[in-house]
Amino acid sequence: MNFFDLLTLFGGLAMFLYGMRLMGDSLKESSSGALKVVLENVTNNPFRAFLLGVLVTAIIQSSTATIVITSGLVGAGILSLHQSLGIIIGANVGTTVTGQIIRLLDLQAGDNYLLRLFQPSSLAPIALIIGIVLIMGFHFKNSKSIGNIAMGFGILFSGLLNMTSAVSVLSDSGVFEPLFANLRGNPVIGYLTGAGVAFILQSSSATIGILQAFSQSGQLVFKAIYSVIVGIYLGDCVTTAIVCSIGAKAEAKRIGVVNILFNLSETVLVLTVVFIASRLGFLNWLWERTVDAGIIANTNTTFNLACAILLFPLLPTYEKLSRKIVKDDPVPENKYKAQLEALNPVFFSTPALALRSVYDLLLTMFRAARKNVAESLTLIEQYDEKKVTAILEEEENVNLLTDRISRYIVDLLPRIHEPLHVSILDHYYKVVPEFENLGDIAKDVSGIASDMAERGVSFSPAAMEELSVLKDLTHRVLDYTDKAFEKRDLEAAAHIEPHVQVASEIVKKLRVNHLNRMSSGECNFVADASFMNLLASMTQIFGVCSNVGMATIVRVHPELANDEHRYIAELRTGNNKAFNVECRALRDEYFSRL
Repeated sequence: MNFFDLLTLFGGLAMFLYGMRLMGDSLKESSSGALKVVLENVTNNPFRAFLLGVLVTAIIQSSTATIVITSGLVGAGILSLHQSLGIIIGANVGTTVTGQIIRLLDLQAGDNYLLRLFQPSSLAPIALIIGIVLIMGFHFKNSKSIGNIAMGFGILFSGLLNMTSAVSVLSDSGVFEPLFANLRGNPVIGYLTGAGVAFILQSSSATIGILQAFSQSGQLVFKAIYSVIVGIYLGDCVTTAIVCSIGAKAEAKRIGVVNILFNLSETVLVLTVVFIASRLGFLNWLWERTVDAGIIANTNTTFNLACAILLFPLLPTYEKLSRKIVKDDPVPENKYKAQLEALNPVFFSTPALALRSVYDLLLTMFRAARKNVAESLTLIEQYDEKKVTAILEEEENVNLLTDRISRYIVDLLPRIHEPLHVSILDHYYKVVPEFENLGDIAKDVSGIASDMAERGVSFSPAAMEELSVLKDLTHRVLDYTDKAFEKRDLEAAAHIEPHVQVASEIVKKLRVNHLNRMSSGECNFVADASFMNLLASMTQIFGVCSNVGMATIVRVHPELANDEHRYIAELRTGNNKAFNVECRALRDEYFSRL
């Protein structure tokens, strides 16, 4: 044994871990939208949830990721703790798929070319070739993500081959004998070793893979490794529980607790059954047998699957215990605190979930600001001090939502790479200040109403009649803006600009009419500033709607991103037939009421 043998071993380990991380991250990124749909559609059927947990974990190659995502969905209120229990158990079974893939090391191909293709020595270069061709030679949707998955698979097996090559050299050096001798006679040391390594690597699959690589030395026997395998479960679930608890609400923290309770139960069950079975002689055929990658994979799968079946009836008990261990959160002080919990950092590894959380809160923010605008406009007709207080309180909430969403977007930005996700985030980033501005406008209008009430000023009946026309147009354009953002509705977005154009014309008309009434003495000179300020605030509302509508159009047609002003200018040149027809209809409808 020399320095270079150790260098090969740890270099292979580094490649193996990086390949697993690259493959898992790429799978999560490319399938995050489908993953969200799958997990959200879990019903109250624990068995169906179990199967989904197995499937999702087998796909993304990480039980930790599945459970952390589930924790985030529970924290966001998308799933209940009860619905998530089956997913947790399924995730522990699904993670054994990686070990079954690695067992291909033991495949004896001989001269059979078909079997040789499935050996790691063939799979590694095939996957690497496919990956680099997809990354460098193609540019279709998700080609880079699929290429990264293939590259990760190839790097994983290349690292595995390097590890096994180094182990075969080191096995003759006498280094492993003392270590494995201690494991043979002491299941406690084996258990702690497995737990410690899994905790450090933060992956049960990686730890099982390393154990499979070391089995190539021919010095691992069943009685030395079964306790290591069981210890791996605990080390991995502790890491998961820690991640689930960071900044999470009580219900989400309980996910990590349930996972620990299940794995502790699995530990007790497996160690007890193996101890009794070995004492009774049922395991004599296996106890001293040298294990290979296949036996390790089968043992891991058998332990997890058997325990999942036997412990499944205890799910309600785990739920009750988790509620006793983790106390309920205090009653939220802010009315949107529960919704704000959806902005969970655990979603950063699955951008579709993070983006959905931002979308849901943006829609809440827009509708809160819009309701405030509607309430503030009623104050011009009938002033109510209590309503003003409510508007100001809601404006503080809108500001809080703005701050939290903006910070979440900034933290999320470096973690997304897919062009689609970048486009969506850019859209959301653009509308955040627009929705905040809408809330500020409501505050300004309520301030105008308060000032008028304080000075005992009111508008003339003619002015109020004209303002009601503009207010109706305002509510209509806000309806289109709501629909455009909620459903990414291009048709609704296209209706916004004609309304904005006609609103601008109406505002000009109202200013002229107001000046004429001032000249004739019909309107009070003292109310002049209030009337003009109100028209300015309502003009700002239409500006917000225009910007949101344009952001929606750009999201669907990104080629317009740098030509937004030209796009709007061209609409107003008179060359767009649909725009002209709608403007004409709106003028006929609204100017006839002035």
